[in-house]
Amino acid sequence: METVSEARCAGGVQKTIRHQSEATGTPMQVSIFLPPAAEHERVPVLWFLSGLTCTEENFTVKAGAQRYAAEAGLAIVAPDTSPRGLDLPGEHDDWDFGSGAGFYVDATEAPWKDHYRMHRYVVDELPALVAGTQPIDTTRASICGHSMGGHGALVIGLRHPERYASISAFAPIVSPTRCPWGEKAFGRYLGANRSRWAEWDASRLVEDRPHPYEILIDQGTADGFLETQLKPELFEEACGKSGQSLRLRRQEGYDHSYFFIATFVGDHVAHAARALKRAC
Repeated sequence: METVSEARCAGGVQKTIRHQSEATGTPMQVSIFLPPAAEHERVPVLWFLSGLTCTEENFTVKAGAQRYAAEAGLAIVAPDTSPRGLDLPGEHDDWDFGSGAGFYVDATEAPWKDHYRMHRYVVDELPALVAGTQPIDTTRASICGHSMGGHGALVIGLRHPERYASISAFAPIVSPTRCPWGEKAFGRYLGANRSRWAEWDASRLVEDRPHPYEILIDQGTADGFLETQLKPELFEEACGKSGQSLRLRRQEGYDHSYFFIATFVGDHVAHAARALKRAC
């Protein structure tokens, strides 16, 4: 592991690290914010998963989450969104598939299955690395994400409720099996058998595996992807069937951008902090 950059921020430290990943077989970069409390104790963590085309840098420099995390005593860890440094056939052809678009699944189809294992990376490998090298207690964790990363946060949190005290998301893809982005990605990463896709669809998962803590979702009403790709009503309906506690806030006039995220990110940090305090 190497430190790529490090700077003082909100009384704590903002850094980027690079390491060789066993899950992806490539070098991976990760953004880590350590609050002031990390100078004298191991702190809990909020994992943040970014969306299509993003790297570990977008949320770090645009969301302004560090000041809220510093006050709450939370670390924030934001990984990249896909393996990098490969040149697989078609990997760089489209902005919504391949490079920058790992969808937080473990691919089963060639040529993706040997590298596009972002679920394994986020759930297993990265927490072990962070716990072993940073003053962070990864057993006290919450998860959040945006768009494709919102899908990742919902799916990971629902599949592993014992590992994440809370789940929240900004404009998530709530049912990738029923939208063009998800159908494109899942068809290539997971194969043509659609029955295997359900375990990576939050709206399917929540019907049988609700999370014990309230899920928070913010969705802008002026989001250009709202009707064709995001479809929050599908998750809302599924939560109603399963009894999952859901706070879905439709934010009037907000779009899909980081201006939207920056406006409400403090609420998501607070949501994570409350859940982590309750879980202690």
